[in-house]
Amino acid sequence: MENVLRPLIVFGSTVLLTLAIGWATDRLLRKADDRDSETPLWGLLRRGRIPYQLVLCSALLRGSYDQAKLLQRHQVGIGQALTLVLIGSAAWLMIRIAAAVVETSYSRYARVHRDAARVRRVRTQVELIMRVVSAIVIVVAAASMLLTFPAMRAAGASLLASAGILGIVAGVAAQSTLSNMFAGLQIAFGDMVRIGDTVVVDGEWGTVEEITLTFLTVRTWDERRITMPVSYFTSKPFENWSRGTPQMTGIVYWHLDHSAPIDAMREKLRDILRQCQAWDGRAYGLQVTDTTPNTIQVRALVTAKDADDIWTVRVAVREQMITWLSTEHPYALPRVNTSDSVLPPSRVPSPDRAALRKAYEFPRTGRG
Repeated sequence: MENVLRPLIVFGSTVLLTLAIGWATDRLLRKADDRDSETPLWGLLRRGRIPYQLVLCSALLRGSYDQAKLLQRHQVGIGQALTLVLIGSAAWLMIRIAAAVVETSYSRYARVHRDAARVRRVRTQVELIMRVVSAIVIVVAAASMLLTFPAMRAAGASLLASAGILGIVAGVAAQSTLSNMFAGLQIAFGDMVRIGDTVVVDGEWGTVEEITLTFLTVRTWDERRITMPVSYFTSKPFENWSRGTPQMTGIVYWHLDHSAPIDAMREKLRDILRQCQAWDGRAYGLQVTDTTPNTIQVRALVTAKDADDIWTVRVAVREQMITWLSTEHPYALPRVNTSDSVLPPSRVPSPDRAALRKAYEFPRTGRG
């Protein structure tokens, strides 16, 4: 009877104590969150209750398993497994705590500062720092797990002796990966491109959606995702429309007839922009910038607060101006002028020349 009750008491008390401590901690975090709702730290810390309970349970079982006297033949293996679970859950809990602290710091910064460009820069830096911290914690946890095995501890001296050669080989093999990692850090702290920036890369217009240590994702206007190595942005030129101030100036072109009413088009452009909510009211203009034998090129300049609004303003101006011209001034639209060819009187062909020209204008079916 003792062989049955002892394991039940040990494991049951361990589970109950873990649940009780986890419930009490979660209750305290919930009260702290309700009392200080402006700080998201307590709510974010509640996300780590599962790894927190795993740490408690594995630590209690690791310390009290000897008292259970269950499966004593496999005591070493079970103790090793509990140690591995304890290390893994502790690393998971550390990552959750670090994420909560970093996210809270970013939320406070974003709430205080109103500059969207600075907020995006800090967001990019915070995410990359969090990825670095997670990678370090995972590597340390994996190394700690390996060192719990006696064979790995015995091989430590030989591993350290060959670390120099392995480092050189790994550096040569992972040259592109390391360059991307350093490029990711350079992008994060060099403020070249940030999450949320509007960029043009390889002729594709889109918004930076994700930045990691090795790659960058651009979401295009048609919902496609372009994944590129971060080293691209440190080695090749690209357009960043959000660099500095997000305000932009857009251009709209029309090819019209020479008789187009330019002054009336300027007044119509002003009326269109006054009704367009995306126009920021800074400036506008309309000029004739080029001419050809058949048409003239008319250019309109409009402004907006960011790249999305400048696109809306441009398409609205282009569409409404064409509609207005086709309705009110159809003669202003480009057309191809055709008429009968009239030769000068001195070059009127004689009857013989006219007959000869007519003979060569049409294909001959007979011989000769």
